[in-house]
Amino acid sequence: MPMEKVSLFWFRRDLRLFDNPALSAALSGEWPVLPVFIFDTNILDSIEDRADRRVNFIYREAEKLKKAIEQKGGRLEIHFGSPAGVFQFLTEKYRVAAVFANTDYEPYARKRDTGIEQLLASKGIAFCTFKDHVIFEKSEILKDDGTPYTVFTPYSKKWKTALGSVPLKEFSLAGKWQHLLKEEPAPMPSLESMGFQKSRFDFPNTTVENDLLEDYTKTRDFPARDGTSRLGLHLRFGTISIRQLVAQARSNSETFLNELVWREFFQMILWHFPKVVSQCFKPAYETIEWRNDEVEFHAWCEGRTGYPLVDAGMRELNATGFMHNRVRMVAASFLTKHLLTDWRWGEAYFATKLLDYELASNNGNWQWAAGTGCDAAPYFRIFSPASQAKKFDPKEAYLRKWVPELETRDYPPPIVEHQMARKRVLEAYQRALTKHFSDTAIRLKNGGIKYQNS
Repeated sequence: MPMEKVSLFWFRRDLRLFDNPALSAALSGEWPVLPVFIFDTNILDSIEDRADRRVNFIYREAEKLKKAIEQKGGRLEIHFGSPAGVFQFLTEKYRVAAVFANTDYEPYARKRDTGIEQLLASKGIAFCTFKDHVIFEKSEILKDDGTPYTVFTPYSKKWKTALGSVPLKEFSLAGKWQHLLKEEPAPMPSLESMGFQKSRFDFPNTTVENDLLEDYTKTRDFPARDGTSRLGLHLRFGTISIRQLVAQARSNSETFLNELVWREFFQMILWHFPKVVSQCFKPAYETIEWRNDEVEFHAWCEGRTGYPLVDAGMRELNATGFMHNRVRMVAASFLTKHLLTDWRWGEAYFATKLLDYELASNNGNWQWAAGTGCDAAPYFRIFSPASQAKKFDPKEAYLRKWVPELETRDYPPPIVEHQMARKRVLEAYQRALTKHFSDTAIRLKNGGIKYQNS
């Protein structure tokens, strides 16, 4: 065991060597720094697709980090196992003074980090975490009464006021690399040794041009056009800096900036209301009588509903791991409203397929589409896939790219008739709301509280 103490920097959702708060703090400290990355078996064991594109992406980024750190004279230790087991090993191998990491806000990460913090504390080791993934975290943006926002517009106004017009702080690492622990490069486990396979896929770029942002309001809703940033994957794994992206958005597109604020709004909702992972944000909607027809669900998954825009989106998702944002909204609305399938089924399917899958945003957007979430689309707002296609893909370029058999005998008829489905879902939601408020009135009456349903 080396006699000199070391600090560990733990890469998680921040796979970059620039504008990295926790890495900057570690390299500014008293001890040499050993960067660490863990292929977490608690997560990997739940992935069924052994050629999962996201695992391939993370592996590629870990390889790049390892090479870049070695070029700076340090080493990146890459481990495969449970974080608790890895840190038990590391604290026995090295004299660890502190562990540095950027905060992760998802429920699993919070539980994991609590366990790691307790493990380290039992050994007298500090666990130092820093804000990086968002501009404002946890309870930094609250209503005047100290409670969290549940409506986007006032949240976004306060968020932007708090942001102000001052430049966002960048966490520079220049001149700090000499503080890396100087040791021989460590081997990296292969994908195959972890039970995965290499997949061929071209991942989106880590940059977005100012011209695209300037036109974003006009082009973002048209799936046949290259009008969106496709940066979700890089935001998810921190291969870009949210501070740099917000600065760029602030200068070029208020609409795109709003999309980044939505992302933080959903992060805040997940932090304050972790129940949304498995429950409707609005309790009234827990009594909806979902049909959950498995045959229909699989037809939706495979892009065989007979509604071209829905099918095009699902086929794009299955083939590429991406779906245009406008089409995601239509596909989610169709599953929950036309087929009366529980939003949790669709959310779970997206979680297995989306390259840019992020729990807070995926959950928030699915509950928005279903009408069950905070600041959600009203339950009676039911998109017509045909009208959406006519408006946003008038030349059918997107449809025909993904549904080439359109207007042939090989394309299936509509799985459900639009007007009938609309009437059915409205009745189902109305029954759920009536039951909820009726039950609430009875409970309040029995509790001696006068209640009047308005």
